[in-house]
Amino acid sequence: MSTTQFHILMIEDDHRLARMVVEYLTQSGLSVQHAADGQSGLEMLQERPADLVTLDLMLPDMEGLEVCRRIRALPGPQSKVAILMLTAKGDPMDRIIGLELGADDYLPKPFEPRELLARIRAVLRRRGEGLNAPSTQEVMRFGSLEIDRNARCVTVAGVPVELTSYQFDLLSAMAERAGRVLTRDQIMEAVRGREIEAFDRSIDVHMGRIRAAIEVDSKNPKRILTVRGVGYVFAKQQD
Repeated sequence: MSTTQFHILMIEDDHRLARMVVEYLTQSGLSVQHAADGQSGLEMLQERPADLVTLDLMLPDMEGLEVCRRIRALPGPQSKVAILMLTAKGDPMDRIIGLELGADDYLPKPFEPRELLARIRAVLRRRGEGLNAPSTQEVMRFGSLEIDRNARCVTVAGVPVELTSYQFDLLSAMAERAGRVLTRDQIMEAVRGREIEAFDRSIDVHMGRIRAAIEVDSKNPKRILTVRGVGYVFAKQQD
């Protein structure tokens, strides 16, 4: 995909790593801005909107998770900017908390710049093009739930609900396959287009967030059902 129209904000305190990544991403056609700490990153994001933020979790002035929380609390469209967390290996709890706070993806350190570019492109592709899914409906309706693929918005009884870009794609992928039982691997493959780590449970975190947004009672779901030992199914018949 062409990336020349996209602007990336990299929040990273490792200046040597930042220089290398900024140079590589720029050569690959992206516009990149670098902030060395969380507060500077938040200020830059409000001054110049970004399409995606790469966010290191270890920053000198505040934790990356706090930066993620503040981004999601910003007024206006920048609260919905895609966030790709850069995490140290062996920190699964940070990854889970980050996803709960609204991050779209994660990449363990150390990483190759080429893999970072691939992850960025995947997130931007999901946001700009949606899924190559079997359904061609622009608006999918399931009782009071409506999923507008073109506007990338979800409403329940006419009231908009808050989902990250990645969560919207997860919900769309399941709705487009309503009635089919899908494994976690199948769901994540549908939106990422790549293999995932064995036993990756981050899908369950996202499903919990989606249920909290679209279910009347998230503890007794009627729309996204768990199939024990297999995965999930999006119910065809709903209220």
